[in-house]
Amino acid sequence: MHRFLIADDHEVVRKGLKQILLDTFPYGLVEEVANSEDLLRKVTDQPWDLVITDISMPGKSGLEVLQQIKQIFPRLPVLVLSMHSEDQFAIRAIKAGASGYLSKDSFAKELIEAINQILSGKKYITVSIGEKLANTLMHGTEKLPHEYLSDREFQVFRLLAAGKSISDIAKQISLSPTSVSTYRSRIMSKMNLKTNTALTLYSIDHKLL
Repeated sequence: MHRFLIADDHEVVRKGLKQILLDTFPYGLVEEVANSEDLLRKVTDQPWDLVITDISMPGKSGLEVLQQIKQIFPRLPVLVLSMHSEDQFAIRAIKAGASGYLSKDSFAKELIEAINQILSGKKYITVSIGEKLANTLMHGTEKLPHEYLSDREFQVFRLLAAGKSISDIAKQISLSPTSVSTYRSRIMSKMNLKTNTALTLYSIDHKLL
């Protein structure tokens, strides 16, 4: 019997994923959580064959949680299923230890294909992600400015670019406003930008929003 843990802050998404899994694995166990904290707790409480998680949930960054999971259970496969395009998060997720990355607009058939491949002990890498990984290896020093940001900095960067205030970001990702301001200063320095408007324009140009 396969044991699946779904993490997503949208109930409709969780219920839909659960039904797809039970249709394919009728004798499987599927449980759900709605935030990063519950995901970490559930992962440590019980054994799982596969975790399927969103990358944007209340609390800690999805990438940060992924790294924590892999530190505790390095062999536990994690499939990231996100509304964000591959251009935004796929490479970061794979490098953080994910066994695969799919956008939420993928067909159920592709999702099941990815799950079966991961359960067999392999990674699920789409052609486009494979090409991006190859380019990263071949041109490791030729990075765009945002690619030098840490995962937490990248999270704050996207929220700033989306027009969120320092206080709103602090509440959303459970940090103090002072910490968020510090991250903002680092981001501006690394990317050689001066204003939030410049961050927004950069994000639009590079399809990061």
